[in-house]
Order: sequence, then C-alpha cells, then structure tokens
Amino acid sequence: MTTSFTSRPLASVLLFAALIVGVSMGIRHSFGLFLVPLSTEHGWSREVFSFAMALQNLVWGAIQPFAGLLADRYGAKRVLWGGSLMYILGLLGMAWTTTGTGFAATAGIMIGIAHATTTYSVVFSAMGKLLPPARRSWAMGIVAAAGSFGQFLMVPVAASLIDGMGWLGTLLIFAAASFLIAPLGTALTRGLQVAASGGGQSAREAFREAMGERGFVLLTLGYFVCGFQVVFIGVHLPTYLLDKGLNGNVGMTALALIGLFNILGTYSAGILGGRWPKRYLLAGIYLTRSAVISLFLLLPLTPLSVYVFAAAIGFLWLSTVPLTNAIVAQVFGVRYLGMLSGLVFFSHQIGSFLGVWLGGRLFDSTGSYDIVWLICIALGVVAALLNLPVDESSLESRRTVTT
Repeated sequence: MTTSFTSRPLASVLLFAALIVGVSMGIRHSFGLFLVPLSTEHGWSREVFSFAMALQNLVWGAIQPFAGLLADRYGAKRVLWGGSLMYILGLLGMAWTTTGTGFAATAGIMIGIAHATTTYSVVFSAMGKLLPPARRSWAMGIVAAAGSFGQFLMVPVAASLIDGMGWLGTLLIFAAASFLIAPLGTALTRGLQVAASGGGQSAREAFREAMGERGFVLLTLGYFVCGFQVVFIGVHLPTYLLDKGLNGNVGMTALALIGLFNILGTYSAGILGGRWPKRYLLAGIYLTRSAVISLFLLLPLTPLSVYVFAAAIGFLWLSTVPLTNAIVAQVFGVRYLGMLSGLVFFSHQIGSFLGVWLGGRLFDSTGSYDIVWLICIALGVVAALLNLPVDESSLESRRTVTT
C-alpha cells in the first residue's frame, strides 16, 4: 500500500498532529501524581503502581511497530480512532478497579495500547509522507514539543483536580478528554489518500534491512536509555521529593517545568537537527543528562535546586524524539516510517519498563532511589557512545556510491 496527502496547508497538519500528541502525552505525564493517592486508597505497595506503569510502557513499545505498520498501510485515521476508544476504556478501568491485577490490566495493558495508537509512530507515519526531507526534523520537533506542552498544561490541571475532587473524578474527566483524539485524528488525515500498489519493498524486507543496518541497531540501543531515564524521573520524582521532606507542590511544579522546558528543547532539537549531524546532537543530549542528574544529586536539595534540575532535564527530555525519528526517515525513507520508528521506540519502552519498575522495586528493597539514579547516570554515558558512530546517509545513496 502507498499513502499520500492531497495538497493542504502545512500548518493545519502540524496543528492537528500536535493536538493529538499533546492530549495523549499530557494525560500520560500526569500519572505520577496518582501514585500516592491510589496506593493509599487501595493499600498497595509502590511496586504495584510501578509495575502497572512499567507494563504500560512495555506494552506501548511492543504494540507501537504494529500500530505504525497499520498506519503505513491503511492510514492513521482508523488507528487513532481505535486508540481513542482504548484510552477511554483504560482510564475508566483505572478509576474502578480495586486489585493490583485489574490495575495492571487497565493502567498497564489497555493504556499501553492506547499510547501506541495515539502518539509518535502513528502521527509521524502520516507526517513523514507529507513533508520534504529538509522539513521533517523541524516538524517532528514541533509535534514532540506539543507533547511537552500537554505535560506542562495537564500536570497542574491534574494536581488541582485531584486536590479538588479526588483521583477518581480526575480519571473520569481524563477519560472524557481522551475522546478528543478521535475527531482530531479525522482532521489530521483529511484528504489522506490510501491506494493499493504492487511491487516495491515489503514490510518484512524493510524490517530485515533495518535490523541488518549497524546504525539502526546502535540508534535503537541508545533509545533504550532515553526511556529508562525519562520514565523513572517522570513517575518517581514527585514521590522522591516527598520522601526528602519537600511538599507536594514542589513535585507538581517540577513536572510542569519539565514539560515547559521540553517545549523549548524539542523544538530546538528539531531545528538543529536540520543543520548539524543528528548523531552528535543525540550524543550530547545523553551525556548532558548524566551531568545534570549528577549535579542534582550532589547539590543540597531545595525547592530551587529542584526547579533548576527540572528546567535543565526538561530541555533534554524528549529532544531525542525528533532527532531519532528523523534519522530513521533519512536512512530508510518514509514508506515504512511508522513501523521502523515503532521498532526503535520499542527499545525505548523496554528501558521505560525497567526504569519505572526498578524505581519501585529497589525503593521497596532498599528504602532509597539512590541505585536507580546512579544507573541513570551510567546509562547516559553509554548512550552517548552508542550514537556517535551512527551513519546518517540514506541507504539509497550508499548503494549508488558502491555501484
């Protein structure tokens, strides 16, 4: 199958893509605020909530390549509608379940499927077929920044709703908000033509080609680290700060600042990715994350130090997204961009699973998050080294040179 857009203003495509990702990611980034009230209400250990969030990220990653492939073949509209429905059902399930197993099934599996079908690979599949190569990194940076704006907006909203009407009412409101993804998906894909075509590379051949490419493997391994770091921080930072004696408003503000500065970071990464080698930018991002985390742990913990850390780590938060996906599109083309970016993202979500689960597991075992913080620092250095040798030239151009 081949997919192509009819002529339409670029701004409208970016607007609807950004709104979809903003709603989906905004709700997701607020989940860390539910850890304490849900665990207290149901008498769960932190590992119960952490495991569900970890499972959510793992399912998200496992489903993402298939969601991307469906979007590549049949268009993103149907996938986004299905994802909207799954988001609604998953949030309602989170609100009403009372057991750890039920919470894992709803918050973990159902919401994981919802994320896979309403975020980057599905949206980028549509965008990649519209945008010229020179604009992809920039446009993907805008859409990734929209996810950050969703976090900046939704985290304080969620905190206020939880304080005012409780976690149950907040989840019900989020379920209603997630319905917006469906009409936004229709608006995004308006004029998107899907037509059958014979010949060309199959999805299986594209998969084998990518897995045989050294740069793709290195990029995938590096993305594992991104998932480990950001999801551990996103879920456990508010509770870490509470444990250290800071009030809940500090954690809420920190998450909001991460979202705010990530808008700047992802947009900047998108622009810079069109000018400089993306592999060097990625290596710099991972190495700087390790430095920022190290300073955060070494300096005295105060509200000011938390806010500075949140701003710095926020600038680096999802800045890897436009760069990583732009490299995939640049090297392999856009026909199977949804599937291939989904494969890379699966590695990201394996890291996310381990980061959020180990955070809860090691805290329950040791009474501290110190070991996981140290793992985050070490992995950042490893990811920097993995990205440096990635070859960004297209496979087609390499074949031309060799022949």
